[in-house]
Amino acid sequence: MHQSTRPRILIIAQIADPFCVSVPLVGWSHSRAIANLCDVHVVTDIDNLHKFTRAGCVEGDYFTVIDSRPVQQPIDRLATFLRGGKDRGWTTVQALSVLPYYYFEQLVWRKFGRDLKAGKYDVVHRITPLSPTIPSLLAGKCRRVGVPFIVGPLNGGLPWPQGFDTVRREEKDWLSYVREAYKLVPGYRSTRKDAAAILVGSRATWEQVPAEYRHKCVYIPENAIAPHRFAKQRTGEASTPIKVIYVGRLVPYKGADMLLEAAAPLIRDHLVTLEVIGEGPDMPKLKAIAQQEGITNGVELAGWVEHDLLQERLANADVFAFPSIREFGGAVVIEAMAVGLVPVVMDYGGPGEMVAENTGYTIPMAPRPEIIKQFRQVLTALATNPSKIGEMGQRARRRVFDLFTWEAKALQTLEVYKWVLGDRPDKPDFGMPIKGEIGHGE
Repeated sequence: MHQSTRPRILIIAQIADPFCVSVPLVGWSHSRAIANLCDVHVVTDIDNLHKFTRAGCVEGDYFTVIDSRPVQQPIDRLATFLRGGKDRGWTTVQALSVLPYYYFEQLVWRKFGRDLKAGKYDVVHRITPLSPTIPSLLAGKCRRVGVPFIVGPLNGGLPWPQGFDTVRREEKDWLSYVREAYKLVPGYRSTRKDAAAILVGSRATWEQVPAEYRHKCVYIPENAIAPHRFAKQRTGEASTPIKVIYVGRLVPYKGADMLLEAAAPLIRDHLVTLEVIGEGPDMPKLKAIAQQEGITNGVELAGWVEHDLLQERLANADVFAFPSIREFGGAVVIEAMAVGLVPVVMDYGGPGEMVAENTGYTIPMAPRPEIIKQFRQVLTALATNPSKIGEMGQRARRRVFDLFTWEAKALQTLEVYKWVLGDRPDKPDFGMPIKGEIGHGE
């Protein structure tokens, strides 16, 4: 490491946007938090130029943009044609994104290769893309010039659960049937071989890493929050009917239809009200279910709500119910917990790893009728004993502020930098709730 106490990090955040959610917010927020601890320069896509400058960042100082549009734009048009709809075919989109990312990294090396050879940076860290299906040819180039390369947190590749092939087809996720083919993509194995460390954001991602590279893996969850953005919190006492809220795209795998069916008898009995926030192709289906079940008076299908206004909606609820059957990260779960809601989620993918036993409820993966039954049982228990909601919600909030902030995540990442640079002898283990060799759980 150079003589300064702050390591010099070249961060690859191709996808990064301070004014967005999901993966773009991860790329932005994680890199900004690391910049509080390290000397950081961020490399991002040219589409993010005005977003970075609007946020007060100076091009050439804090960040550099890469113009991969000559390859990216025709691939985007092809993906739009093949995916079969705006909210469908995400595996197809990921598969096609490999090609422009190769080009993006080629331009990164052209721009920064000389600096890396000269020792200007101590570490190269690719934060986004998050997908484990997208390899990084930079890993080998960095290894050859003696600069540790870190990739992740990688997250994705969660298998479709058994019994949901109909949902898979509705999502037009055809490539998921041959998803393991991504391991044949040039650079897949060399990325893992040449990387100094692999950050994994979920159990499922860790399980995808070939056994010979798992000694390089460090578990750091994908999502986090900025505490200053969560000043609002749920403060009232829960009473019957309890207020249940769902936030997410209205697409088949998110399971909003299962939630409506689970809550329907409770809504009719005035034990529960339900607010569904989001938009998507399943909206007509949800309206039909509400009409058919005779629960329109107890259900609000609110549509899309701006992210800045969402927190107030959450703070007015009691319970966050999210029956998504294939959720990689689930940032909205920790956002709801940060406000003090009791989460009820599937124990599959990211959400199940965020919720501890005393901070919410996790529903085992099962056939659709069993999921509906289990959600109904949990909501019934909460509706008939609403006094437990306040205390459990506060424990959920404390869990998020203790473990799932960008500051905490950056501190964890710094320990990984120290490890690959030889400034700590042992691989970091942050004790996150994960099975297997990575963490010891709670």
